[in-house]
Amino acid sequence: MNAPRFKQLDNGLRIVLLESHAAPVVTFWIWYGVGSRNERPGITGASHWVEHMLFKGTPDHPRGMLSRAVERLGGRWNAFTSKDYTAYHEVLPAGHLPFVIGLEADRMQHTLFEPSEVSSERTVIIAEREGLENSPAASLYEEVDAAAFKVHPYRHPVIGWKADLRAMTRDDLYGHYRAYYQPANALLVAVGAFQAEEVLAQIQRVFDEIPAGPPIPTVRGAEPPQEGERRVLLQRPGGATPYVQMAFHAPAASDSDLPALLLLDGILSGFGRSAAGAARSSRLYRALVDRGLAADAGSAVYPMKDPGVVRIWATARSGVGASAVEEAMLDVLDAVRGAEVPLDELARVKRQARAQFVYARDGVHGYAGAIGAYAMVDHPEAFFTLPSRIEAIGPSEVQRVAGAVLDGRRRTVGWYLPAEGVATARTGAAASVA
Repeated sequence: MNAPRFKQLDNGLRIVLLESHAAPVVTFWIWYGVGSRNERPGITGASHWVEHMLFKGTPDHPRGMLSRAVERLGGRWNAFTSKDYTAYHEVLPAGHLPFVIGLEADRMQHTLFEPSEVSSERTVIIAEREGLENSPAASLYEEVDAAAFKVHPYRHPVIGWKADLRAMTRDDLYGHYRAYYQPANALLVAVGAFQAEEVLAQIQRVFDEIPAGPPIPTVRGAEPPQEGERRVLLQRPGGATPYVQMAFHAPAASDSDLPALLLLDGILSGFGRSAAGAARSSRLYRALVDRGLAADAGSAVYPMKDPGVVRIWATARSGVGASAVEEAMLDVLDAVRGAEVPLDELARVKRQARAQFVYARDGVHGYAGAIGAYAMVDHPEAFFTLPSRIEAIGPSEVQRVAGAVLDGRRRTVGWYLPAEGVATARTGAAASVA
């Protein structure tokens, strides 16, 4: 791959282009700085709903034509919404890149919000919402977030609360679209078999004429410091085993401690948990899964635009109580706070990190996704400098960050217990587990 090319147009649109001629394909992503972070009570879920509406067509690209046109060119496309951003992406033969550049410029400006389509999509999204409600782990995730964040809109689920989904209007959605879908709030990332100067000229021809738009509404809900442990308990009928989740307040992606935080996550549950052996060699896996306390256990650091959380979770094995699982989780966290990580263990996690960065370059689509995700919460060069920043971290820095972040006063703990046999689920048979 060649070196990345960075550009910002006069209307504020940011661009990252990366040539990769290993295969005659290209991926094109457009990212908007809008997610549940930008919502308020009454319109929670608006960003995700708007994402759905962008597939309903424009005057120049009617709904029925959109998917057929992309598929006819040999491509595929999709989108997703997170707490910080919404992203749209295509993969297709490199020669058809100009088509998707024009398509995304059209969707930025002219998406139709027909009342009938809004009504139809309401049913789809409420069904999606109810599907999540049927998942104990997903429901507990929402409850923990709502307790961990008292002020900041990170407390809202991306899909929104059901009452808001039922009440939101077409004008609410269209107003949200017009406020955030503009060049000054967008990032383009293209990776693949093209000439960067030619693609930059194509992008400029199409996007230069779009006005920057009004200032993006400011997110003002700064989260105050947490001064003591918070706990939530979710109980429902059903035969599921107990779940335990924890959230610890953590710095934003732009903070200089992010590389050490990512290594801490790797020590707890493996850097790149999809890699063979990464999870099994991690501390949480050995302490909970290998000992028979949990069916699975892990952690996650999602780089966020504003200060977010480190997540720790475990699913208890049948007959094992939530209290025993929580105790084992806390033992692991206390150990990583109390002593420096051995050099050989840190070296293993760094090898896992290097492998993940190498794997990311194997496919244009995933690589573009990683570039864009970090750019949206930090700056366009952030992903490219991350490997060297991780390599520079030593054991003392990991311990310092663990001590600051994994502080019991900054912890929110959530339990899910099946309504039947709650007393057993609380305590279980953990005493008999070696």
